[in-house]
Amino acid sequence: MHYFISLLLVINGLHVSIQSVTVRVSKPRNYTSELTVSNGMDWGTWGSKEICPTGMYAAGFSLKVEELSFWTDNTALNGIRLHCVDPTKSLSVTYYDYATVHSDVGSWGQWTKIQWCPFGFLTAFQLRVKSSRGFEDDTAANNIRFKCSLGSSLLGGGTEWGEWGEWSSTCQRLGICGIITRIEEHQGMGDDTALNDVRMICCD
Repeated sequence: MHYFISLLLVINGLHVSIQSVTVRVSKPRNYTSELTVSNGMDWGTWGSKEICPTGMYAAGFSLKVEELSFWTDNTALNGIRLHCVDPTKSLSVTYYDYATVHSDVGSWGQWTKIQWCPFGFLTAFQLRVKSSRGFEDDTAANNIRFKCSLGSSLLGGGTEWGEWGEWSSTCQRLGICGIITRIEEHQGMGDDTALNDVRMICCD
């Protein structure tokens, strides 16, 4: 929504004119559904819901991953970023103008390079999870895989621990436009797992 403000100030006979000042007020974006998977773990709490700017959809993603260590506590997958593009501008594998959104993120690891759909947008996902190990090292979510608009898939750069679950349902319109993550906070001397589960949001 745009508001156009025109002001006329009079200060000691001096006329100061300010015209056509535009104030942009963002409007909540409508979304149609949330995509979930059944194999996520339940440690931690759900973070904020983060959605691409209006008119944009996720065509790529990157991950925050802690590399394997034999001497310290492992957390594997710590965060997921969605990279959003405007479908009216380009549907190419190379993007120079995009917005990035992410929900809550764990404390460990480094971000991988962006992976882009060869065409279209992210439409569904699959999560690789290591279930509870009791007294052994838990890592919860370890990797993610996405489907793109024309059926191709993108495998994330996470770890190979755990098992792949079932695919989520598929966005019925253009594609994924937002994300919510479940993150376990730092446990001090306890076992850290970081990212446990994720939901993706589909917009109309």
